[in-house]
Amino acid sequence: MYPMTPDGNTVRQASSSDAKDAFSRSETPAPLASLPPANTKRWVIRRKAAVVAAVRSGFLTLEDACQRYTLSTEEFLSWQRLIERHGMRGLRATRLQDYRAGRPLEST
Repeated sequence: MYPMTPDGNTVRQASSSDAKDAFSRSETPAPLASLPPANTKRWVIRRKAAVVAAVRSGFLTLEDACQRYTLSTEEFLSWQRLIERHGMRGLRATRLQDYRAGRPLEST
């Protein structure tokens, strides 16, 4: 069973392959120093994926990640859902309307 957030959502723990993708295909999660800076304001795909992978691998707790990056639980969980449903491309802010409307993605 997956851990629960205070509002009843679940946080899926990732397999080691999920963590590898966001951590430049390393065998173990990267140290805290390789995560985005705590004061990050511009959230590019790579940074979002690194935070999700750190939580999924157990390197950071959901609470620690949300506190460190001033994220709401809902925002973090939306990143996690987008990765699960659409892969890394799902984290692109410009694609959110397409995903919400259920339109298929054009291949690039």
